Amino acid sequence: MFFLALFAFSAAFLLTNIIRHYALSHNVLDIPNQRSSHTTPTPRGGGLAIVLSFAIACAFLFVNSELKPAELAALSSCLLAALIGFIDDHQHVAAKWRIMVHFSAALSALYFAGGFSELLLPLPLDKLTGTHIADLSWAGFIPGTVLLVWCLNLFNFMDGSDGIAASEAIFVSAGLAGFLYVINDALFKPAICLAAACLGFLCWNWPKARIFMGDAGSGFLGLLLGLLIILAARQDTVLLYCGLILFGIFVADASYTLSVRFRTGQKWYEAHCSHAYQRAARRFGHLPVLIGCWLINLCWLLPIALLVFIYPDYALLGLIISYLPLLYLAFRFKAGRAALN
Repeated sequence: MFFLALFAFSAAFLLTNIIRHYALSHNVLDIPNQRSSHTTPTPRGGGLAIVLSFAIACAFLFVNSELKPAELAALSSCLLAALIGFIDDHQHVAAKWRIMVHFSAALSALYFAGGFSELLLPLPLDKLTGTHIADLSWAGFIPGTVLLVWCLNLFNFMDGSDGIAASEAIFVSAGLAGFLYVINDALFKPAICLAAACLGFLCWNWPKARIFMGDAGSGFLGLLLGLLIILAARQDTVLLYCGLILFGIFVADASYTLSVRFRTGQKWYEAHCSHAYQRAARRFGHLPVLIGCWLINLCWLLPIALLVFIYPDYALLGLIISYLPLLYLAFRFKAGRAALN
C-alpha cells in the first residue's frame, strides 16, 4: 500500500509539472479579473494530474482484486465531471450542459455505489441523542444525488485561493481513510491514494501557486469526496456525519455564501469573490488563510469527527457544534455580501 501511495504522489507531482509546461505553451492561463484572488496570469488545469494518478492507482487496486467492480464503476463515474471540467478549462461550456453532466455523473456514481438508502437520524426528533437508522430505499437517490452535485459545485466554488482545495481534499480523504481502516474496509486504500495524489499536486499549488487546479480537478474532487463519504456511510452510517464534519470548512462557507446571495437577490449563479475565505485571503494573504484552514481542520473538526465516530448517538449534535463557529466566521467576513465586491 505504501508503494502505491508513493506512486500516486510521484505521478501527480511529475504530471503536474508536465501539464504546467503544456498550459504555458498553449496559453491555458487563468487571467486575473475583478473576481480573482491572484494578480498574475497563472497556468490552470493541474488537477488533471490528480485525476490521472488516482485513476491509475484504482486500476491497479482493481486488477489485484482490492477494489470491487461496483466500487470501481462508481469511482470511474467521477471521470465525467473531470471530462466536462477539462473541456471547460480550454473553452467555455454553457452552464446547462455542465449541470446536465454533473447530474449524470452523480446519478451514475450513486447507482453503482448502491444508492443512498440508509441514514443515521436522531430519534425522537425533539432530542439530539438516541439514534435510528432510516431506510430511504429508492427515494434515497434524490437526496443522494443532490448531495453529490452540491459537493461537486461547492468544491468548484471554494477553489479560489492557493493550496486550499488540494489541502481540503487531502484532509477529508485521509480522515475518511483512517476511519475506514479502523472498521477494516478496503476502501481506505483508494482514499489514501487520493490523498497522496493531491499532495503531489499541492507541491506546485502551495502559495505562491505555480499552477491552479482548474475545473477538471475541482469538479472531480468534489464529486469524488462526496461519493467516498456515501460509500463510507454504507459501511457504517455514522461516517456520513464524520465525513460532513471533516468537509466542514467548504460546506459551511459555500452554503452560507450562496444562501446570502440568494436571499439578497443577487445573481447567485454567477462567479464572484465574496466567499469568506476569499475575503480573508485579500485581508491576510493566501498562506495565512491556508494555515488557518489546516489549524481549524486538525484542531477543531478532526477531534469532533473522532468523538462522533466513538459516540454515534451524538452524531447530529457533533455536526451542529462543528459548523457553528464556521458559520460565525462566514458571518464575520460578510460572506456573500455584494457591497464588498
